Amino acid sequence: MEQVPNKQVQQEIDYVKILKIVFSRWYWVASTIIIALLIGYVYLWYTPDKYSTSASLKFEEKRSEISELLNVRNIYDRTNKMQSEQFVIRSRPVLINAISNIDYKISFFLKGRVRTTDIYPQKPLKIDIIEQDSLGFTRSLFDYEAISPDKFTLTYTYNNKEINKTYSINQIISVPGIKFKITNSTYNEKSNSVYQFKFNSKNDFLGRINWGLNMSETKGTNILSLSQTDINPFFATDILNAVLKAYVDYDRNQKTISATQTIRFIDTLQYNMSKVVKSSGTDLEQYKINNKMLDISTTSADVMNKLTKLETDKSTLALEGIFIAQLEKEIVNNRNANIINNNLQGITDPMLEGLLQQYNTLLQKKEEALLTYKPSSDFVSQLDKQILEVKSAFVTNARNQRQKNDRSIAFLDQQIAGIKQTFNTIPKAERDLINLQSNFEINQKVYSYLSEKKLEAQISKAAVTSGATIVDFAQINTHAIEPVPQKIYINALIIGLIAGISLIFIVRMLNPYIYDKETIESLTNIPIIGVIRRYQDKIDEDNKQILSIKNPKSLFAESVRSVRTNLSFLAADKKNKVVCITSEISGEGKSFTTVNLASTLCLIDKKVIIIAADLRKSKLHHTFKVDNLKGLSSYLSNQTELSNVLFKTEIEGLSFIPAGPVPPNPSELLYSDKMKDLLAQLTQEYDFVFIDSAPVGLVSDAVPLIRMADINLFVIRSGVSRYHSASVPERLSKEFNLSNIAIILNAFDNDILHSRYYTTNYSGSYYANYYYYSDYSLKSGKNGYYSDESHKKWWEFWKK
Repeated sequence: MEQVPNKQVQQEIDYVKILKIVFSRWYWVASTIIIALLIGYVYLWYTPDKYSTSASLKFEEKRSEISELLNVRNIYDRTNKMQSEQFVIRSRPVLINAISNIDYKISFFLKGRVRTTDIYPQKPLKIDIIEQDSLGFTRSLFDYEAISPDKFTLTYTYNNKEINKTYSINQIISVPGIKFKITNSTYNEKSNSVYQFKFNSKNDFLGRINWGLNMSETKGTNILSLSQTDINPFFATDILNAVLKAYVDYDRNQKTISATQTIRFIDTLQYNMSKVVKSSGTDLEQYKINNKMLDISTTSADVMNKLTKLETDKSTLALEGIFIAQLEKEIVNNRNANIINNNLQGITDPMLEGLLQQYNTLLQKKEEALLTYKPSSDFVSQLDKQILEVKSAFVTNARNQRQKNDRSIAFLDQQIAGIKQTFNTIPKAERDLINLQSNFEINQKVYSYLSEKKLEAQISKAAVTSGATIVDFAQINTHAIEPVPQKIYINALIIGLIAGISLIFIVRMLNPYIYDKETIESLTNIPIIGVIRRYQDKIDEDNKQILSIKNPKSLFAESVRSVRTNLSFLAADKKNKVVCITSEISGEGKSFTTVNLASTLCLIDKKVIIIAADLRKSKLHHTFKVDNLKGLSSYLSNQTELSNVLFKTEIEGLSFIPAGPVPPNPSELLYSDKMKDLLAQLTQEYDFVFIDSAPVGLVSDAVPLIRMADINLFVIRSGVSRYHSASVPERLSKEFNLSNIAIILNAFDNDILHSRYYTTNYSGSYYANYYYYSDYSLKSGKNGYYSDESHKKWWEFWKK
């Protein structure tokens, strides 16, 4: 057996073999597909349908007809605001206002065997809420079941305890945080459905709405598409339309904040002024009646007109100062960066008007910049700095304008004082009448002035329109978008197929066992003398080991004979040969191989003896139906003669020495000179002396026998021996300087699952070929290979 180096190996993937590997475990793939389809069926059974409805918003800054007529500025103008407005639409104020516009206080459900169905907007029960804590009421789900036309039961959970009570129609029901009564019954003798209901707050719907609300921009347009997904198509439609309306209202209200504040401020001034006008008018009429005066003289009228004009101008300047102070306060306190849109009612300074326009422009730029930059970026910081500078300039100019008004008022006071000096020439009664008449007219003009400014502010507010228009309202869609049965089953089929194929290759990757000779060749340089196939026919319980004699025409018997043929080439210079057969661990078939190989040698008229040298755990005596009271251990320990432990078997030419009782020192007995003498004596009488030794991976009993043998056969069992078993023969060869060791692959079944998926091409010289008669490539049958010890565990399902 000559080993020639310089072996060159080339490997190519064989895709046909890969397909064969997959098809070898088609039932795994079929099982995973069936399991996946069953999971898909259960998923469809338990998962409620989801529905979706859609709507659209168009963003544009419109100028109303009123704003065109009055030239009212609409400074809330920007070209790209969709991204930021999506956050506004999802904001809490918008969603809360939307929830307020639907019937949210009580939700009703229909209880089924598998799941509970939301039946919004149906209301099978009329529930009157008598008293409710706005925050601390129970959110428990109530089960309602009518038991008669005027009786029903309610079941709910409170503090992890189930409460079940019977009530009457119109009876007040008190539960934690709420009192209510049910005023109708759903009792039906034929079918009495079980309904459920729960009390809600607005906040209870925020998560549900946010989860189902989706928005997307239509590329190249200013159209924003919105969709709402929910398990109830009616709720999805109603809430999406409510969100659209709430957003449009919110958007417009945000733009008119400053104008609204101005109107409220003027309302306060006008309310106080109305009282003054009414009081001055009453005083004037009463004075005329008391003094029987209907009118004043021409000179007095002229003085009164001049005085009234000056007092009116003075009051107008004072009001302008108030408006400036109010606007200054609004700008300084504008922390939310809302655009000021009060159209400068009552303010005539062009500098303030320019600063206000500049301030609004900067706010608009900042809002647009935040779509791209972070608040801490240099660009936004620069805009913040410019806004502060404009604010400071506005405050300075407002102070200067108030000071200018104060000077004008002081000048008017001087003129008024000069006119009042002419009062001395007018009679006292007429003078008093002039004062009363003047006060009344001044107050009336100031009131009219305020009314005029309020009207301008209202027109300015009315001129502001929302930046978004509802293009399409949501429509009810009763076709479920998910789950889609066809899609679920297709996905389940694909997942099952992938899982089945993956399972096959995972089992291959995680497989720690040797199955074929190619694996052995890749792990060791020790030659393989042959491959013994798995026995395919039914095993006779009376003779489980000697199977090659029972069915000599079987593939198993032929493979054993091929090993027998190859064995004759080993130790060719020896006429009589000592063959030691071992393995790494028990259960790998060394005794089985020994018996069948020895029996086939007897068929060609060879005298063979088998020595059961596993002194610790031998079972060969059961095969030949002899007792184990005396055996090799008895002979080596000088307790009996050789003739007393040597038995003839039923097979002609085959003798047997049992192991005997387990000795306290098996290794020492096998190392003894008497063992050497025994082998020398037997080789004189027999052509082959087979030694069935102990496993070398467990004990060292086989070491002296390996050294004494002419041929050492190391058994590796397909599907039982692990990868590291293949390295044991090479380790023994190096450790004991052996050149007579070879490997037998036992119980080979050609399991395609663990076969190689690549083709190996050898170039150069290689080992002598020992596979002439092994029929390695043939497929195995259905029946298993007998093992005297069960090695297969329940979780090792991949072992065939």
